[in-house]
Amino acid sequence: MQIFKHTNFDFLRWRWHAIALSWVIIIAGIVTIAMKGIPKGVEFAGGTVVIEEFDDQSVTVQKVREALDRNYTGGGQNTLVQSWGDPSARTFMIRVPQVGAESGAALGKEGQQVEDALRKANLGNFRRVGGQIVGATVGRELESKGLWATALSLIGILAYLAFRFQFSFGVGAVVATIHDLLITFAFLAFFQYDLTLNVIAALLTMTGYSTNDTIVIFDRVRENLRSMRRDSMRDVINISVNQTMSRTIITSGTALLTALALFFFGGEVLRGFAFTMVVGIITGTYSSVFIAAAIVSFWRGTAPTRAGAHAPAPSTSPTAPSRRVRPEGTTTSAPQQPSRRAKPQRKARAS
Repeated sequence: MQIFKHTNFDFLRWRWHAIALSWVIIIAGIVTIAMKGIPKGVEFAGGTVVIEEFDDQSVTVQKVREALDRNYTGGGQNTLVQSWGDPSARTFMIRVPQVGAESGAALGKEGQQVEDALRKANLGNFRRVGGQIVGATVGRELESKGLWATALSLIGILAYLAFRFQFSFGVGAVVATIHDLLITFAFLAFFQYDLTLNVIAALLTMTGYSTNDTIVIFDRVRENLRSMRRDSMRDVINISVNQTMSRTIITSGTALLTALALFFFGGEVLRGFAFTMVVGIITGTYSSVFIAAAIVSFWRGTAPTRAGAHAPAPSTSPTAPSRRVRPEGTTTSAPQQPSRRAKPQRKARAS
């Protein structure tokens, strides 16, 4: 299905503008992470999470936080209180950094202390609808495994593309993937989404999606290199991106609509995952065109491709002899080179 036909946009013309925009976002993200950090979910930070549903319609996040500040042991300065799900349901997630001892189906002493602090504040009736407990050791192990999974995926992408295409293509894809990760982390820091296992899963999914989009463009570049051997790499890349633009818009648009549906209607549990996917799909499509392709163009330069540098000059078809123009304006066929006659075979001597 072709949405755009015979397009001829000069995408590489804007590569420096795109790189500058990416650097601005990445630097802003680094500054935000240095000042505020990225909140870690209970899977990485460790702690106890309880989800409480209140009957009193006047209960707000601020009242729950004030109750913990007054009544919770050690104060509520290290606790996190967030609205959970539909605001009209008056459900709140409360996370404390301390980890209580598990006892059967209960979440231990810390979860009970949170509920005692809420009862002392006279916030009405409430009931626990969910909870989770993760030790600090488990959190560090999950964080280490998440980092290793991301690093190994980048190494695998570089090795595959270097073997399947060319080393410059592999470098372009890896740089674009690292760019996507940095941009996504920057937006997670901007909007202060928790870094959870769901977010790590979205990051790895986005990495694979971005790489697949880049491979589609690189595969078309490789095909065009065979028929455009005397053109510069910049022209080959621009034509390849234009040829795959309809496919990119269809696939990216479909995936983006799905991620937006999860973000708005998937509930609080999938909010971080969906947000990461939305940012990843947008930046992955953007990096495949402006970052990965730009890296290859920088690497290969603007000279004709290697295949075309030594390509023979195009020959005139024997069925269409060339015509030359006389001074008077009449045309005549160009003289053809006389063909060499086959030498007659010598007769075999009689034995």
